[in-house]
Amino acid sequence: MRKEYDFSNGVRGKFYRQGAKLNLPVYLDKEVLAFVKRIADKNKTDVSSIVNELIRTDMQLADTIK
Repeated sequence: MRKEYDFSNGVRGKFYRQGAKLNLPVYLDKEVLAFVKRIADKNKTDVSSIVNELIRTDMQLADTIK
C-alpha cells in the first residue's frame, strides 16, 4: 500500500446513483442452505424465493406474538 494517494483528479459522487437498489449478500450455514435447497427443488423454485417466504412467515409469527 502506498504511503500517500493522489485524489486531485477525483470526482465526488461519480458513481453515486440516487435511488439505486442495493442487494446485500446473505450467507447461510451449510445445513440451512441444504435445507432450503431441498425445499426449493421440491417446489421447483429458487432459494431466494424460499428464504423470503420463510422470513415472511417468521415476521407474521413475530407480529402475532406481540
